Order: sequence, then C-alpha cells, then structure tokens
Amino acid sequence: MFSDSRMQDYVAVVLGAFAALSPLWLNTNEVATWSLVVLGVLVALCGIVQSVRPTMAAADYAMGLFGVLLFLSPWVMDYTAYNGASWTAWVVGVLTVVVAVAALPAMNTRMHGGGLATHH
Repeated sequence: MFSDSRMQDYVAVVLGAFAALSPLWLNTNEVATWSLVVLGVLVALCGIVQSVRPTMAAADYAMGLFGVLLFLSPWVMDYTAYNGASWTAWVVGVLTVVVAVAALPAMNTRMHGGGLATHH
C-alpha cells in the first residue's frame, strides 16, 4: 500500500505522538491520560524501531496490537464519558491498525526479494 520509503513508519510516529500529547488539549481523567500517553508512546516507538530496523516484523505486529488496545481502551479503562479522549483513542487506534497492516506487505516484499514470481 505504501512505497518502499516506509512512509508508514513516520505516520506511526505522528499518530503515536498525537495520542500521547492529546491530553494537553483534551478534557480527560487520570486513567484516560495515562492510557493515551502510554499507548501513544508505544505506537511512536514502534514507528521509530521500524524506521531503524525495517525488517523487524515484530514491531509491525506490536504496532497493530497497540492500535487495537488503544481502540479498546475507552471501554476497558472506562473513560467513554470523555468524548474527546474516547474519539481520539478510537480514531488513532483504527488508523494505527491500518498503518500496521499496510506495513506488512511492504516488509514481506523486501524480505523475499521482490513481488510475485511470473510463470511463463
């Protein structure tokens, strides 16, 4: 989906930073703040790791897991009453999963030396 430039790594860093910093401008409680900060930092770290070590598939899977956890956090941590924090978690969580899934085909293509083999 993305090019070989690994743009998805930088998108992940931006998404993670946005989630981690969002309690600065959103109305939250302590649980929502810590959920957004911790999971946002973990997403950003996955993006940084992937930009340094692009063949490390574990970072893409971890990023997807953190995206799912971020999406579920308003319900699990019970902060759905804080609309801004909840919507941030839901939107950034879904986008993080999309970025993580999009990163997998690009990584697999590079690891296996190209695209699909053609048969004549």
